[in-house]
This record gives sequence, structure tokens and C-alpha cells, in this order.
Amino acid sequence: MELNRRNFIKLSAVSGLFAAGATQAKPALTAFTETKASAATNTEGEWVGSTCQGCTTWCPVQVYVVNGRATKVRGNPNAKANHGEVCVRAHLSLQQVYDPDRVKQPMKRTNQNKGKDQDPQFVPITWEEAMDTIAEKILELRKNGESHKFSVWRGRYTANNEILYGSLAKMVGSPNNISHSSICAEAEKFGPYYTEALWGYRDYDHANCRYELLWGADPISSNRQVPHTINIWGNTMDRATIACIDPRLSATAAKADEWLPIIPGEDGALATAIAHVLLTEGLWYKPFVGDFVDGVNKFVAGRTVREEDFEEIEGYGVVKWWNLALKDTTPEWAAERCGIPVDQILRVARGFGEAAPHAISFLSPGASMQIRGGYTAIAVHALNGLVGSADNKGGTLSWSSVPSNGMPSFDDYLDDIAKKGAKEKRIDQGGTLKFPGLNKKSGGSKFTANMAQAMLDEDPYDLKVVLSYWNNFNFSCPDTNKWDKALAKLPFLVHMTVNPAEMTHFADIVLPVTHQLYERLSPVKGSGGNMHAHMTLTQRVIEPLWDVKIDETEIPFMLAEALAKKGFSNIYDYYTKEFVDPETGKRPTTPEEFNEIVTKIYSEPVWNPSIEKKGDNINGWEEFKKVAVWNSVPYQFKKKWGGNWGTDTGKFEFYSETLKRVLGEHAEANDASIDQVMEATLNTARGELAFVGHYEPAYRHGEETEFPFIFSEHRSRLNREARSANTSWYQEFKNADPGDVAWDDVAKINPIDAAKLGVNDGDKVKLTSPYGDITVTAKLWEGTRPGVISKCYGQGHWAYGRTASLDFGKKIARGGNNNTILADAYEALSGSTARHGGTTRIKVEKV
Repeated sequence: MELNRRNFIKLSAVSGLFAAGATQAKPALTAFTETKASAATNTEGEWVGSTCQGCTTWCPVQVYVVNGRATKVRGNPNAKANHGEVCVRAHLSLQQVYDPDRVKQPMKRTNQNKGKDQDPQFVPITWEEAMDTIAEKILELRKNGESHKFSVWRGRYTANNEILYGSLAKMVGSPNNISHSSICAEAEKFGPYYTEALWGYRDYDHANCRYELLWGADPISSNRQVPHTINIWGNTMDRATIACIDPRLSATAAKADEWLPIIPGEDGALATAIAHVLLTEGLWYKPFVGDFVDGVNKFVAGRTVREEDFEEIEGYGVVKWWNLALKDTTPEWAAERCGIPVDQILRVARGFGEAAPHAISFLSPGASMQIRGGYTAIAVHALNGLVGSADNKGGTLSWSSVPSNGMPSFDDYLDDIAKKGAKEKRIDQGGTLKFPGLNKKSGGSKFTANMAQAMLDEDPYDLKVVLSYWNNFNFSCPDTNKWDKALAKLPFLVHMTVNPAEMTHFADIVLPVTHQLYERLSPVKGSGGNMHAHMTLTQRVIEPLWDVKIDETEIPFMLAEALAKKGFSNIYDYYTKEFVDPETGKRPTTPEEFNEIVTKIYSEPVWNPSIEKKGDNINGWEEFKKVAVWNSVPYQFKKKWGGNWGTDTGKFEFYSETLKRVLGEHAEANDASIDQVMEATLNTARGELAFVGHYEPAYRHGEETEFPFIFSEHRSRLNREARSANTSWYQEFKNADPGDVAWDDVAKINPIDAAKLGVNDGDKVKLTSPYGDITVTAKLWEGTRPGVISKCYGQGHWAYGRTASLDFGKKIARGGNNNTILADAYEALSGSTARHGGTTRIKVEKV
């Protein structure tokens, strides 16, 4: 097989991985690859609908295609959640799809030694050989009674993920389908769930809000719903007071009325102090929370209150919350812990309360993804209950429903091996005493990042065969050195990826997959915004330049065919017998047909006009492909009011009976008490304090005497989930983020700290934690709190391409990966990785 630029990057014995050789520090901007140059001169194009998955908003977009080339991206004018607009991340995707460093055909490893310092010596293979090899490995596990040592690792995904992630591992015979979700979100969902039974992201009625508390959120740059927020933010600032709680002066904070540069990890002190002020000064929203029977406010600092003296309406347990966690959390008490002056705490709390019920407490990962952040998440979200903004106009909202179909049942295709293997313990240890993962139940969350340690310890066992897609865990999970060791130990890894990445370096088989926005057909149920939920369609708007397949459907179908040829036909039979085109009645015979049928089955309720729904009327599949988005009706306020909150009490729970039950079930399953669960998860709460949002002092890795600085990371507005670093546009416009520098990776240091360190602007500095070190450039900047080093996440790739690296061939990264120095730590109650809140301490040394 000829190997050239057209099908793969030139391989070299010295390069180590998919190398193109050394590159200059700042490569020339090239919009397209050198392959398939078109001789056509027609400049007339068409707009084709698809979806951007640069964040979890999953905005509907349109791509302008000219002569088969994608040339521009814009928001889909049919979309309501994002006002028909997109942010910068969608535009960056143009350089991704035409990236010359993409994986272009299947490859296999020929050097069986694994390690960062090893050359994998990849050689091209056919798709048939790849599927045959993977099938052999799977069947070997099943033959040896080790089917549970098979695992599917999911990164980002579409609604079609049920094929590869949802059922494949179970049909092989393993409980180990592991999602990336806990490394980016779960603690944020913990607070809303254990107050109002909402496990997921929230929408916000910015248009009618009068006060917004942004807890580590930078909504015009990152988090979610960026196009919607940018579109409406000018009007929001005209009518509302904006208070940003963040140790870094973010883009949103720079435009805000109040910036509260909090000590990372101490958000719980501020949240409970604000709640204390709202109650002692009578600023809670009485039509929601209720009031004292005699109308006299008995919330007095330091004093307990009798529960029978208070008559509740929509809320439950506000007096219990006060007695357990709030009566002593005065602004003076909080100021000593969170570093915010008393007068500012009072001013913000009063302004927030006076705006009730049109006031939003906007919870984000920054405030919750820390070791004890679950209780901060509850306290922060409970503020929405105190001011009556939960499920209310000008407040924080759930979502309108989006109709969809599930996949056909595969129960009849589970043999005895599959049933037995699925009963084994999970590799991530979720549901054990120290890893509760209380996503609605014990072990409901997957502890993705913990797999590295579990694999090294072989606890509860080792993994032998892994299919991994749309992810790069040894770059995106904390303690990257640990992940490199775990992947080096893994006998057989298949990495399905658009670009070669750090995980690819440890793979045995590399499979090239379609770019999400341009080359695949899949439905996506977006998180929405602007009070509209949506289903949007990703489409093959261009023909792929290279030999790529769709990871979630086409590759599983091909693997099923290979397994069937070797005598295990259960998966193939499931695909070909149970999946029927809802329009034509046809069953799939090819991977491409299978993908389309799966997409049509899932999305049928939005495009079949005979199915009743609350939203757009779309007349058939072809029309859905043309408009490429279905919009719900606008969200209806107060749907949960009147006892419909979904919690154990049916009310908004300030004292969470729901959490009390789930914690109790987890403790019982592990033959422990709830206090023992608290101890195992590093929380200080004991007794009933475990059932309310409360202050937990920040837990940090690294002794202050050796590591005097708190490390705080943030996201770039150009960061397509850390996948845009190999685009020159990302590097060129990196300074769009306050304090950052184009074509560099900077540690933002307050000038007060820099003077003590003898560090000048532009110096190279080494950041060292107990887990590793990285070398970056110092940026002296008043926009980070003294004692805190702020740094953007996304740089530090050594195996992602010639632009992401300083020298791709020699594996020299551009800047440093934050995860190299971050502790492998967890907010264990939710299952979340603890990557925020100053979990890790560092020292700074001039190089």
C-alpha cells in the first residue's frame, strides 16, 4: 500500500508518532490541505444544515459548500435556542476538517513496547484487517471467561451513541461502558438534582433577570449557551446587575458591575453568607419559600428557630437548613474564609435579594468541581429557591422536552457469557464506599479518571481490550503521567479519532473517523437555550477527503460483521433484524444504511407529522434534513410549582430528603454509616449536616510551605473542548481571552507575587505540583488574585499535530498541559473530577 500525503502523514522512525517533522514556532496559515485540489471555477454554493459540537450547547449551524468544499459556517437561521447565531468555535472547525495532520486510514502498531518514549511504528492496514484483529481479541476474552475485561470509552457523542456506547459492551459481556462526563460536569448537576430533581444543565431567563450571580461562570466565553448569551448580554447588562465570583478577571467579569475575586475553593463560605443575609434581613421570596406564622422574622444570627413557627409553600426544610448550616455564617465569618470584603458581601447579597424573584444564581464547574464541591453546588443552587427564581420568569429553568425514540431492545441477543460478565464490578469503582457517584443512585456516575489507578492496581481487575472514541484521556484527565503508565500497561487499545492524539500514541489499532460537523449523519439532542430545547442534525455536508468511518454506527456494524464470520453473530443479528427504517421498512445491509436507519429511528418523532409534539411541524425526513433542526415551544414557567418538583417531598428541598435517602442507600450497600461515607469522601459534615448545602473548607493537594500558590485553570472561548489547538486560528487569536497571549501558553501571575519571585513579564517559569511540572511563559497581570496562578487549559499537546506542538516530530509541546500538574482527585459524591476550586497547590520557579 502506497503511503503518501494523500492518505496519511509521512511516517519516520525518528518521529515517534504520525510526524511531519519539526515545524517553526508559528506555522503559516493554510486553510486547506494539499489534496484533491479542485479545478472547478463555479463559485456558487449552497448552505447545508449541520451541528456544531464545540461545546455542549450543540448549536444548529449551516455550512456554505462550494464545489464540494466547506468554506463558511454560520448559525442555522431556523434555530431558536441560539438566535440563529454561532460563536467563534464553529468557525475554527473549518481548519479542523481540512487539517493535514488528520488520521487518514487505519493503522496498526508494530512496536509492542509502549511508552511516551517509544515509537509505535505504525503501518497502514485495511479496514478488514482492523476489524478482524479486534474481533479476534474480543472473542479471546469471551472464550477465556474474561468478557468483563472489555471496555468502551466514550468521549463526546451524538444521540447515536447507544449503538457503540450503550449496548456493545453489554452484548460482549461487560459492565464497562465508561463515559467522559464526570471529567467535565457532574458536580455542577449535583446541586440542582438534590434540591429540585434536575440532573443536567439549566437554562436561564436572562431577558427578564434583574440580578445575576455568576459562580465561576464566564457565559459570554465558555460554559454553555455562548451564542445565546452573547446575543442577549448587552440588553441583560442594561437591566440587570452582574456579579462575577471568580479568582480571574474573565471576559464577563471585565464587563460586570461587581467582580468578587474569591479564594478558589471557598465559594461555599460566600454562598452560605449570602443565604444568611437573605434570611436575617427578610429578603427571601415569601410567595415561594413561605413565612413565619406570626409574620415576625425569627432568623437572627446565632439563634436556632423552631420549625413549627414557619409555614412553607414551595420549599421544604428552610428552617432546618438555617439551624444546621446558616445561623452562624455571617458576612464577617465568610470574609475571613473566602477573601471577599464584608461590605461587598452585604451589597451583593442585598442586591440579589431585592431583585427577587428575577435573580439568578448561576452555578458552574468552577465553583463545584472541587473535592468538597457537592455541598457548595447545593448551597449555590439553593439560593435560587430562596429568591423564588427556580422555574420562574427571570430565573433558572429546566428544559422543554424533545421527543425521540429509544433504540430497539437487545435483551434477546444476550447470551450466557454476556449476562454473566455484565454482573461483574465496574473498572471505575463507582458505587464503592469512597466513590459514591450519586447520580440519582449509588454508582450512577462513572469515575472516568479513576480508571488509570484502577488499571494500575488491577482493582477490581485489569482491562485487556478497550475501544475508545472521541476522547484523549491521557491529555484530558488529571495526573497525565499516571494515565500514560496505565495505557502503556493496557494490552490492546483501539483509538477511533479524527486527529492523532496523546492516547493514539499508546494504541494498537488506530481508526480514522469522520469529523463531527462535516462528514457524518447523526441526530443530536442539544442542551438548548433562550427557553427553547431542540433536536439538531449533523450531516455529511462534504465528501470526506480520506478513508474515514462513523465511530458510533458504521464501525460497530463492521465489527459485528467480523464477529459473525467468526461464529459470534448476536450483535450482527441484532443490528440486521431489529433495526427497521421507519419510512421504508428496510433493514440494513451496509454500515452506511445502518447509520441512516439508526438516525431516522431516533429522530422520527420530530419529523413524522403524525406524531404529536409541542414544537415545530416538520413534514417528513427529507424536510428535516433540509431544515436540520427541530425547536420546542418556549419553556412554560412554574411547571414545577405546586408540588411537582420530582424530589422525595415533591418540593424544592433546602433540606434534601432525596439526598438523605440516596446517601443512606449507598451507605447500606457498603455496610457503612453515612458518617463513614462522609469520611471516605473527605467531607467534614457529620449527622444531618450531610443533607443540606453548607460550607466545607477547601481541601488542597500539596503543603502550603512547599507549594505556596493555588492553581486555578479556566477555559478559552476558542477551545473546542481542547480539540482546536492544532488550528492556527486558535493560536493566532488566543489573546481574545483576557490576560492570554497569541502563540503562547502563559501563567497569569499577579504583579505583587511576581515581584516577590523576581519574575518579569515574558520569563519562562516552571510550575511544579506534587504530581508533575510544566514550563510556560509568565504573564504579569492584575486580573488574577494574589496567591493564585491562573492558566488556560488546552495547550501542551505533544502528539496532536504540527501547530499544537512546537516540534511535532520530537514530541515537544507548545506550552504545558494543566492536567500534568493537577491532582487525581474527585468530588466523590457526584462522581466529578476535582479539577477546579484550587484543588492543587504549586510552586513557581524562574527557568
